[in-house]
Amino acid sequence: MHTASKIVLTVAVTSVVALGACSMQPAAPVNPISFFVTSVNPGKGADFGGLAGADAHCQALAASAGAGARTWRAYLSTTPVAGVAGVNARDRIGKGPWQNAKGELVASNVEDLHANNRLGKLVSLTEKGESINGVGDAPNTHDILTGSSTEGRAMEGAADTTCGNWTRSGEGSAIVGHHDRRGLNELAPAKSWNSSHATRGCGLEQLKTTGGAGLLYCFAAN
Repeated sequence: MHTASKIVLTVAVTSVVALGACSMQPAAPVNPISFFVTSVNPGKGADFGGLAGADAHCQALAASAGAGARTWRAYLSTTPVAGVAGVNARDRIGKGPWQNAKGELVASNVEDLHANNRLGKLVSLTEKGESINGVGDAPNTHDILTGSSTEGRAMEGAADTTCGNWTRSGEGSAIVGHHDRRGLNELAPAKSWNSSHATRGCGLEQLKTTGGAGLLYCFAAN
């Protein structure tokens, strides 16, 4: 066989072997996470630029954890403004089921989420699989912004419960839940994960005064 022919044959064989090896490589694992508590606030307290900005924050953090292929929604309600209907948090997060970064089931569906979920400090983890400070930790950051009733719906009445539908970082107020479902001390009664009390303002410093850091619940809607 001529030298040139040998070179061509060798290259061809090498290419086939390389392609075969590539095809045998296992696919990159897909992060199964479909629920998390945000690990950080973008920096403006309860002002996320509205629902779209809050969703984008969830999406970006999910992407950083290798779960950006899914569509993520912030668990936030809004109130009616100038003829525009309000939005219920429960109606924008998909159908479930949802699990945390460790693969632990949070809830099977929307009804289960609002009646019998498994949320608490050990299950309400960040996109990184880390726990969030709660009662007994310094600082306590268990307040999670929701603007919602215990049923996951927008609050009724004239009071501001959503920091201007998530566009204010100064005066105003928002309803929060406690991710650890704890009161402010060991003797306090249990609190709701999504509707515990109102904040004293909308800026980060104001949110801290009631035990918050401007964090959100994020759910994969598909």
